[in-house]
Amino acid sequence: MILSDISIKKAINDKRIIINPYSEKDVQPASVDVHLSDTILIFKNSVAPYIDLKDEIPDLTEEVKIKKNIPFILHPGEFALGSTLEKLTLSNDIVSRIEGKSSLGRLGLLIHSTAGFIDPGWDGNLTLELANVSRLPITLYYGMRIGQISFQEMTTEVENPYGSAKLKSRYKGQILPTASRVHIDFEDQIKQS
Repeated sequence: MILSDISIKKAINDKRIIINPYSEKDVQPASVDVHLSDTILIFKNSVAPYIDLKDEIPDLTEEVKIKKNIPFILHPGEFALGSTLEKLTLSNDIVSRIEGKSSLGRLGLLIHSTAGFIDPGWDGNLTLELANVSRLPITLYYGMRIGQISFQEMTTEVENPYGSAKLKSRYKGQILPTASRVHIDFEDQIKQS
């Protein structure tokens, strides 16, 4: 079941959900609003002729800092990685989802392509997959409400929470927007052969 505002506040009080920084004013009827951090990763398209999923391309992204009250401009068709200002920690019996805010979606801003699911045991800031699908540039500001997280209780605690050595989780503990680590899948295949 999806947690209501009452249940979210109780889970936060019981430390089954930890959000830092946290303000009760961000609690919605069935979610908690999150905000944009000051760090964006932009893609340097001239670094490689294409993205080969088997290869790590360390120079593919460049970090940009958003200064207070000065916008980062996301142009039509552009894709960048951002992160939540809030660090999220989940107990081993709660799963979560991040979604965009309706008002931003109505302007053409998407905050995740596929990575909306947050596993039990997660600990870190969430990387956002920012895309502008409108025909006009969109301004993004440090600290603005960027998304909302909903929570669900699981039937039991999980056997292997996110970050377990058995799972080879790649992003636990991340603080800044983190580029893809998909190349690790191929490294593991090569080691096994």
